[in-house]
Amino acid sequence: MSDTIQTTTPAATHKAHPRFTASQQLADHLQALSADLIDLHLVGKQAHWNVVGKNFRDLHLALDEVVDAARDFSDTVAERMRAIYVTVDGRAARVATQSSLPEFPATEVDTARCVDLIVASLYAVSGTARRIHDDVDAEDPTTADILHGIIERLEQLAWMIDAENRTADASEPANINE
Repeated sequence: MSDTIQTTTPAATHKAHPRFTASQQLADHLQALSADLIDLHLVGKQAHWNVVGKNFRDLHLALDEVVDAARDFSDTVAERMRAIYVTVDGRAARVATQSSLPEFPATEVDTARCVDLIVASLYAVSGTARRIHDDVDAEDPTTADILHGIIERLEQLAWMIDAENRTADASEPANINE
């Protein structure tokens, strides 16, 4: 028995023949969204660990939903990027320089302030998805469908969490039926 491990290398002549590959613009757009989603996961955990105050438990659990959604969506976007031959850069340094999310405090955060900060982060990510949507849709409607699901869920989470700080018929934005 030999102590050496034999490895095989792929044939240098292998070529994939994809029907679609992303343009640089599409790659850049998806990288921006990927960075925001990764950062949302990190911000959500930071908030989850350091939130204190009234309705702590409810917000603590809601933050788990934000983290789960961010992780699932970041994986979905990354796998879509790879499927269209884009390399994903999820390294901390890249995410830190590319994220559009507001910075989250390193200290304890009161529940009311935490609500406002998390909602701002959720809307920052959905804002990125909305900003890139039309360009993405023009090039790749399949990827645009992924954006629809991300926007829908993140805006739902933002609405639900934001309701914690709202005052009926007095908060901004006002109900459009008024």
